[in-house]
Amino acid sequence: MQDLELLGVPGSPYTRKMLALLRYRRIPHRMIWGSHFEPLANYPAPKVKLLPTFYFPTANGKEAVVDSTPIIQRLEREHDDRKVVPDDPLLRFLTNLIEDFADEWVTKAMFHYRWHFSEDAANAGPLLAFWQNLHLEEEPARASSQAFASRQISRLYVVGSSHQTARIIESSFERLVGIMDRIIERQGFVLGTRPSAGDFAIYGQLTQLVWVDPTPARFVAKHSPRLRAWIDRTDDLSGHQGDQWLPRSELRIHLGELIQEIGRVYVPFLIANAKAIQEGREEFETLIDGQAWAQPVFPYQAKCLEHLRREAISLPADVHHELRSLFNGTGCEKLLP
Repeated sequence: MQDLELLGVPGSPYTRKMLALLRYRRIPHRMIWGSHFEPLANYPAPKVKLLPTFYFPTANGKEAVVDSTPIIQRLEREHDDRKVVPDDPLLRFLTNLIEDFADEWVTKAMFHYRWHFSEDAANAGPLLAFWQNLHLEEEPARASSQAFASRQISRLYVVGSSHQTARIIESSFERLVGIMDRIIERQGFVLGTRPSAGDFAIYGQLTQLVWVDPTPARFVAKHSPRLRAWIDRTDDLSGHQGDQWLPRSELRIHLGELIQEIGRVYVPFLIANAKAIQEGREEFETLIDGQAWAQPVFPYQAKCLEHLRREAISLPADVHHELRSLFNGTGCEKLLP
């Protein structure tokens, strides 16, 4: 059987997320740097052209699959060693929530910092061009860089980034840096001495905010060199030996700050977005952290809320009670049916 393959670019936080996860899990794979702008010969096209695209070997060739969360779940089923989703149903729910928070909320900070600030946009434009094709000559590279930057800047509103919401996004990122610094100092990863899917999701977004984009990189360099070192190390955890998940009795102590941040910013966003979609609106306004937020609706994130609520409903009664107790007063209790 051939090795698993994935197509992606260094500037994709989800490519970084999945590549580091594969390394940690020691799953044989081949990394193909590139994108769908230049389709791979003799490779199937995914239904939606997202990065990374995974190519799972099959009896008849290859299967193209996208979306990192279901891919992680598939890898959990197909590979037994060094799993990143705990068996404990309470920890499993928390892992899924944290992964979702990183993929769908922290990515707003990544997109905002990259394209809201002129210095960061000028830095990212050429990189996007050369990440796609290292052989571009000067003029095509400049044209490609400008086209990429113009398109992305014009789409800032899609993720909710604007002058009105900038401080919400930036404050949340700054708090997350401090929260992660304290988590890393205590136990190494969000749910113990071993990395979870949530860690790799946070790591993926932070690779861009710390390795690529100058403005957030300066903030992290000043306020948390520990977090910068964690990102560097999480890139390849193939030799990591820690294997302990947090006991339930310690979740409030070690995870309380992160749960509060999720309830402070992500949960009100999820609920307002889903309500607007249910009412047939194309845009919505709400309050996040006491400040005005506005953006177009995002159907995928309504599905995220639906999935989290379905999972919560399926929990055994005693686990559901314990989860509600953990969430009480954090804002995350509004997630629960």
